[in-house]
Amino acid sequence: MQTVVADKVALVIFDWDGTVMDSVGRIVSSLRSAARISELAVPTEFAAKQIIGLSLDPAFDILFPGITDGQRQLMFQHYREQYMLHDTTPTPLFAGVEQVLGQLKDSNIKLAVATGKQRRGLARMFAETGLEKYFDTSRCADEAQSKPHPQMLQQILTELDIPAEQAVMVGDTSHDMKMAQAIAMPRVGVTHGVHGRDVLSQFAPKAIIDTMPELLQVI
Repeated sequence: MQTVVADKVALVIFDWDGTVMDSVGRIVSSLRSAARISELAVPTEFAAKQIIGLSLDPAFDILFPGITDGQRQLMFQHYREQYMLHDTTPTPLFAGVEQVLGQLKDSNIKLAVATGKQRRGLARMFAETGLEKYFDTSRCADEAQSKPHPQMLQQILTELDIPAEQAVMVGDTSHDMKMAQAIAMPRVGVTHGVHGRDVLSQFAPKAIIDTMPELLQVI
C-alpha cells in the first residue's frame, strides 16, 4: 500500500452508502419494489446497483428512460416508503468504521460526508448510528449537483478552507472517483460496496482497499 499524499492529509471525505454503511442491498431491493408498485419496468439488480451514489433524479432518468413527472413523483414516494418502512434488509455499518473515524479524528484530521442521500436521509442515519459526532461537515444530494459533478467536494473544501491536494475522497463507486478526479483530489477506492477493483482502478486512485481499517495504512 502506498501513502495517499506526500504532505499531511488534512481532510478525509467519505461517501455513505456502500462505503460507511452496508446499505446497497436495501437500496437495490427498495428501488425494484418501488418500480413494481409504480408500474414501471423493474430494473435488474445489476442496473439498480450501478446508480447508487447518484441523486434520485438522474438515477431515475437512467433506470427509467422517458419517465414522466407523475411517474417520477410516484417513484420518489414509493422508494422512500419501501426503504424507510417496508424493506427489512439489514443496513449495518461496515466492520471497523467507527474505529477508523475515531482514530482519524484523534489524529486531528477533519472528516466529512459527501452522499447521494438527501439531508433528511443522512440526518436519520446520523441519529441511528451515532456517527455525526465524528464529522466536521457534510453535503447531500439536495444541497449540490449530483455526483459525479464535484460541487459537493468543492463546497466542503471551501467551508473548511482546505485545498483539494490535502484532502482524500473515500468511496466505493465510479461516481465517487470521478468527482474527486475532476478536481485533482486524491482518492481511495473501497471494494466492499458497489464497484470492484476493475472499475475503481480506471480512475487512478492512490489506493484500493477491501476493508475500512486498511484506510489507516494508506493515510
